[in-house]
Amino acid sequence: MPELPEVEIVRQSLNKKIKEKKVKKVIVRNRNLRFKVPLNFENFLKNKKITKVDRFSKYLILHLSNKTYCLIHLGMSGTIHLIYKFKKKLITNTSFYNAPILPKKHNHIEIIFDDIKLIYNDPRRFGYFEIIKNNFLLKKKLGKFGPEPFNEKFDENYIYFFFKNKSKNVKNFLLDQNFVSGIGNIYASEILFLCEIKPTKKVSSLHKIDYKKIAYNSRKVLSEAINFGGSSIRDFKNISGEKGNFQKNFKVYQREGRKCKRHKCKGIILRKIISNRSTFFCNSCQK
Repeated sequence: MPELPEVEIVRQSLNKKIKEKKVKKVIVRNRNLRFKVPLNFENFLKNKKITKVDRFSKYLILHLSNKTYCLIHLGMSGTIHLIYKFKKKLITNTSFYNAPILPKKHNHIEIIFDDIKLIYNDPRRFGYFEIIKNNFLLKKKLGKFGPEPFNEKFDENYIYFFFKNKSKNVKNFLLDQNFVSGIGNIYASEILFLCEIKPTKKVSSLHKIDYKKIAYNSRKVLSEAINFGGSSIRDFKNISGEKGNFQKNFKVYQREGRKCKRHKCKGIILRKIISNRSTFFCNSCQK
């Protein structure tokens, strides 16, 4: 599942390729995504210019020229492909999940511009498109989520008050989008390793220094992942033919049974299922 860094890579690619382009036509081949594609979706986008491609958490936000918006969530397996009218590119995928070239099946939505078209592919259909009619409704939609790690609000005081009088384990909190937006399973394991905190540790037993570590390392891990182009778990490339390379820097994720990378630590990386998700951690330096 694409997490914040991978969605940011998609945003950067789309902002470069479709910004200031006018939508000529929209084709919906299958409305049965996670939520049904609205009946007026085609007309909502048609003849509108994309003024900017933005992102919040794992949402892509298409800013339209009439001050309306289209939200895109990629779900579990959604990918966005760009197909050029006058030139053929072998790699069409803007992200690092599933096929690097456009598959023949599960192409549910096409947004067509003059010289390029955007195709949404999603085998599992957990992604969705949502139309937002004004900025007030956009803020209302996104306001129910917690801040991103990059938001200055996400600091030790925010974490302290959110954790106060709660007993859930810290790994589950990092995945809770009401607490913090954009952190997924891969990066939660990496963040907690840098914090030297065991994923199963109850937040009620954390200390002030731990809150600082969580805030700092959440930003650090996600920033590095974005700089490295995301995590190309399956070794695919983005629209520019570049691989995501952050997986080469994994400290714990998918390293079960291997030695800890922390200097002078003699621990071994373990794998544990927490809330039906694989969690990786060092059995020695994470307390």
